[in-house]
Amino acid sequence: MLEIIIMIAVGRQFYELAKKYEQQLAWLYAILGVVSYYGGAFVAGIIIGVYSEFSGSYILDNLSDIQLTFIFLPIGILACWGFYQLLKKNWKKKFEEIQRLKPKISDIGKPEKEEKPTEDFLIGNKDLGDLSKKKDTDDWRF
Repeated sequence: MLEIIIMIAVGRQFYELAKKYEQQLAWLYAILGVVSYYGGAFVAGIIIGVYSEFSGSYILDNLSDIQLTFIFLPIGILACWGFYQLLKKNWKKKFEEIQRLKPKISDIGKPEKEEKPTEDFLIGNKDLGDLSKKKDTDDWRF
């Protein structure tokens, strides 16, 4: 029951993230979010299983299913959160670039050659005409 609630919550968060950043196939990212949860728990299970074999402690043998669920719950959530943050960071960067390059209302009626992006990542918010002006102070000395 707990895992069903987690699957619904994780899927919904990934779906809303994909919709926010205008990704196609948002439902696919909801499924990938759930897979990242179970993938993190699976990898943690393998690591704990290998550790118990090498140490000889066999810590997983005496645990019930409920106890195993509560052990792997934070690990799966952490893996899911990491994947969410990775997608969010990448999509936000691309989304902001696309939004910056879209035509603005102030560009209506201007010829194409006069339309400029509002900000260039190399020069900041400076006007592109300022770059062609030569500065009076040339203090280059060798």
